[in-house]
Amino acid sequence: MNCELLATCSALGYLEGDTYHKEADCLESVKDLIRYLRHEDDTRDVRQQLGAGQIVQNDLLPIIVQHGQDRTLFDVCIRLMVNLTQPAMLCFGKIPDDPVFRHHFLQVTSHLQAYKEAFASERVFCILSETLYSLLQLDWDQRQEEDNLLIERILLLARNVLHVPADPCEEKKVDDDASVHDRLLWAIHMSGFDDLVKFLATAQSEQQWSMHVLEIISLMFRDQTPEILVSAGQARSAEEKHRDSQELEALRQKESAEKHSRTLQRGTRHSRFGGSYVIRGLKSIGDKDVIYHRNLHNFKSYTHDTGKAVRRVPKRNRQAQESKVKRRSALNVRIFLREFCVDFLENCYNRLMYLVKEGLIREQTQQHDETYYLWALSFFMAFNRGNGFRADLVSETMSIRAFHFIERNITNYYEMMLTDRKEATSWSRRMHLALKAYQELLLSVNEMDRSQDESIRQSSSVIKSNIFYLMEYREIFLTLLRKYDETRQPPSYLKDLVESTHLFMRMLERFCKGRRNLMVQKKKVRRKKSRGAKKPSTPETSPEALAETWKIVEEELKAIGFQLSEALTQSVVPFDATSETPLEEQRAEAMVRVQDALLARLGPEALGLLRAAREVWPDGDVFGSADVDPEEELELLKQILHANLPRSSPLEPVVEEEEDGAELEEEEEEELESVQVSETEFNFLDFIKRFANPGVLRPYLLLLKSYSKNTPHVNHCIIRMLHRLAVDLKMDALLFQLSVFNLFNKILSDPAAAAYMEIVTFAKYVLNRFFSLVAQNNKAYVELLFWKNVGAVREMTEGYSKEDKGKKPTWTEEEEEELRRLYEEHRHSEVPDIVETLLPLLGNNTRTRRQVVTQLVHMGLVDDAKELKKQKKGTQIVLWTEEQEQELQMLFEEYKDSDDVLGNILRKLTAKRSRARVVDKLLSMGMVSERRELYKKKSRNAPGKSSGKGMTEEEFLAELTQGVSDDFLDREDGEDKSEESEEEEDDEREMEESENSTKKSQSIHPTVERRADVGLMVKALQQEGMSGPLLWIQNCLNKTAEDREKDGFSQPVALVPLAEANEDAMDNKSFQRLLRKLGMRPPASEQEIFWRIPAKISASQLRSAAAALNPQEDEPKYGEEQERPRSPAAEAHEDEVSGEQRAQALRALLLARRKKHHSTEHTDPVEDVSPDEDMDSAIARSQEKTSTKRSRVLDEDNEDESTARMDVDTNSDADSDREDISAPVKRRRRMALIDEGEDED
Repeated sequence: MNCELLATCSALGYLEGDTYHKEADCLESVKDLIRYLRHEDDTRDVRQQLGAGQIVQNDLLPIIVQHGQDRTLFDVCIRLMVNLTQPAMLCFGKIPDDPVFRHHFLQVTSHLQAYKEAFASERVFCILSETLYSLLQLDWDQRQEEDNLLIERILLLARNVLHVPADPCEEKKVDDDASVHDRLLWAIHMSGFDDLVKFLATAQSEQQWSMHVLEIISLMFRDQTPEILVSAGQARSAEEKHRDSQELEALRQKESAEKHSRTLQRGTRHSRFGGSYVIRGLKSIGDKDVIYHRNLHNFKSYTHDTGKAVRRVPKRNRQAQESKVKRRSALNVRIFLREFCVDFLENCYNRLMYLVKEGLIREQTQQHDETYYLWALSFFMAFNRGNGFRADLVSETMSIRAFHFIERNITNYYEMMLTDRKEATSWSRRMHLALKAYQELLLSVNEMDRSQDESIRQSSSVIKSNIFYLMEYREIFLTLLRKYDETRQPPSYLKDLVESTHLFMRMLERFCKGRRNLMVQKKKVRRKKSRGAKKPSTPETSPEALAETWKIVEEELKAIGFQLSEALTQSVVPFDATSETPLEEQRAEAMVRVQDALLARLGPEALGLLRAAREVWPDGDVFGSADVDPEEELELLKQILHANLPRSSPLEPVVEEEEDGAELEEEEEEELESVQVSETEFNFLDFIKRFANPGVLRPYLLLLKSYSKNTPHVNHCIIRMLHRLAVDLKMDALLFQLSVFNLFNKILSDPAAAAYMEIVTFAKYVLNRFFSLVAQNNKAYVELLFWKNVGAVREMTEGYSKEDKGKKPTWTEEEEEELRRLYEEHRHSEVPDIVETLLPLLGNNTRTRRQVVTQLVHMGLVDDAKELKKQKKGTQIVLWTEEQEQELQMLFEEYKDSDDVLGNILRKLTAKRSRARVVDKLLSMGMVSERRELYKKKSRNAPGKSSGKGMTEEEFLAELTQGVSDDFLDREDGEDKSEESEEEEDDEREMEESENSTKKSQSIHPTVERRADVGLMVKALQQEGMSGPLLWIQNCLNKTAEDREKDGFSQPVALVPLAEANEDAMDNKSFQRLLRKLGMRPPASEQEIFWRIPAKISASQLRSAAAALNPQEDEPKYGEEQERPRSPAAEAHEDEVSGEQRAQALRALLLARRKKHHSTEHTDPVEDVSPDEDMDSAIARSQEKTSTKRSRVLDEDNEDESTARMDVDTNSDADSDREDISAPVKRRRRMALIDEGEDED
């Protein structure tokens, strides 16, 4: 012992005989020991040294017994003993894995066991009881804080001492002998401490100690079982005598059968001459038969594994072990505990369980304290059931709330057992405790059914109707059986689970017999299949079909005189107030619903929906004005029918699946929607069918393997469930499995098989059924190797796939010849998918892709169907060869300084791969450190070629007129969404490649359409009252443009809404779509909360976006402008105007370029041609192009007017110089030219 600790312990005092003499510094020495314990290390060295010095036995206990009148010294000693007796698990956190710390853990545990033996004294608990009694006599207003602390410490001390585990190796006690725990309980009883515990459980003013009281009671009954306590001190009942005689008879039969078999095994020859035999048909290591050198009576036990080393089972695959073994205490202790249970049930149980439950619900307790509640519920309800069952004594826990609480805990424990794998054993024990509580609730409800009191039977019926109605309680045993894992849950858990399931099924069967129509709750889960779903068929929308549809709808509406029935008017609901979908989207959906009704030729429904939508959305006359005439309504419906309305992407078919009919293969489906609750009529046989599953049968058969160790009741529960499946459901083929037959053979050959007649009878029935089936199905022997589901059982007994099912489609000779001819014509064409090319060319349009592929293979045109496998969108190359890696490295070195590194690499790669694959490979090779380095780079002034270097006249003018391009918006939108699927990335790459090839032929029509879209969105938002937020966005864009022009560089600018209206607008989906259209970037990550103006948008683009937010009331729509016919003279005049504007723009560009050259590049060589000459030549070229076009238009005057118009349209698509420029575009171009001129000045 440490010298300081030794000196401190010596200063406490000394024990002389039975008298303890304390020193003058005794109080300070106890306080010093508390201080030492506060600063002990991880090995708990101070605690170990004090335990080795027996400080509790020789000093602390004598001090509180002989000097208890010293209140201060008594309090400090109690405080020190509470610290010293706390469980070793709390000291170390868990059972250590390290051998050194495990040794320290065992040392602390041994000291605690010595403390427990010292506390098993009546004198110690008498002092504790007297002190606690005196404190409890004080009223709450007289009690000080120190008094409450002392009460709590005394209760904690009793709890700690009772918690100390027994040491069976040291005690070596048998049943009915007094162990240390029994002696401790007897000391508690003789001192009256148990009466104080019962008082604390009942007193109204002491409810704060309810959790401590429940812990103490649970530890007092730790080694007891309710059945043993009920029978303590009473004569054995006739039922117990009969059960014991049955067990004894089974043992006697087994012993006599073994003795008889041993007698038959004795041979007549000398024991040292067993003989040698050849086992025919059983080969040895070579080609010869095995030679057997033992007596014949041992031949049945012969196996090739004899003498081999037993394979070690990994720890994770070993069967879970039982936690502890119950023992029977001394008779006087059992009688005392029985009386304690009777008093506790009559006076304390209901109140204490109520207080503890409230504390658990309000989370006022410590972690895992609910286990004490679950134990008390199962223990005392079992005792009450065995001691004459009185429902009023356990009324607090006989409720649906108790069922719900336990079911929720079972689910939670199972989830934690899966996630917290290191503590899976502890969670399994807690789950077993909850299962025992659930089982006891069912047993108590079953006892209530047998009561003589009508009100109790009525209460039982109410409880049963609730637990049978709700699906959670009805399905819990089925779920637990499916999820059983023998590596984590011990056999005792499985026994309780099987018994509980048997009881529940029996109660449910009796409950159903007395009722014809039992309604229960059913839950449907809306699931979307992950793969293999077919798209729903859409109605035909060809012009002829639409005309036919409209004719039918028009006649129907005119026939009813545009009058709708009241039922139809009330049933139409175009608006869902509870939906999270915005109003604008619901309005669009309502329009689509009207169109769908028209396509389905439901005229009255479409008209009713139109009128209802008009009442919901009267603004803007989208669904017609309020005083619209029937003829106008008819015309509006016709426009809706023929309109190309924007529809959301079609969802995959949603499949409603009942939980009751879930199969194993349905686990591959992904749950998308919440559970829908409905009612259905309950069928008991359908419920039993849920158990016809190999996952449920395996636990039963696993438990049946230990039939000789099971109780007769457990074996009966197993056989009863198997009987329900094999006989009631006629699914005996479920048991046609080799391991099951092996088990049946073991039972039938057991010498004591007469003691298990129920099992033997059932085994013979199953075997007879199997051999009867073998006569009809010679494949039944092969089926023995596999577990079977319901479908396999049906095929095995009724016959395999029928001829009429799955019949292959036939091909005529003409169809085969046609397929051969088409395949030969297209086999050498470089089409990506030849099957998709052949399908529309076939005469029979009903042929599917699978049928065509199968026929091609059958005809020998294709060797393997894999050759025609449909290629998925995106590349399938995953592995990189050495040459490909070198090529990638070379391309990266070549383009690493370019504006679009990744795009250039993707275009030059030999083996085409997706963008994501290339990025991942560059990261793995260490060429780039993060993905940002591969983003497209923009110049500081403006995206693209705003500086004018390397730009053609057409590109420059397109830049001026186009503003923020659509592909730029799409690219910004794509960068905000972090890594879409490979298909989208491939599409984006293809779009960028096609963009470069068609840049010169871009038309200005998309820009005009986009501006028109922005105008429509602005107008819609203004109608919603968002003019203020629109003005705020416009000011932000203009201010940012000014700042970027002034500073000369760009950085992202956050759009921070300070006003409440602006903040609400930023949450509006329509407003967010407008921001995306303008090129704004949403928050990119969790660290950003505001939208931003990207740095890649130039000042001119920002001004163009701001100008687009102005309401353009007077501007003609693009569609109208397109439809209006234009004469060639007007087109020529417009081309002349555009030519002059190009000349002015080009002159401004060249002036800006000259100014930049003079200011930044003094050392550059001077160009041979002067800027003025260059400008003049450029203007001349521009005018030459303009004159060429004018002459081309004038030459076309001789042709037909329609032909001229068609040619003009064709040329406008082919050449960007001949684009149609609308009035807004012209004004925007002039604004850009004026700004450019001001910059030059």
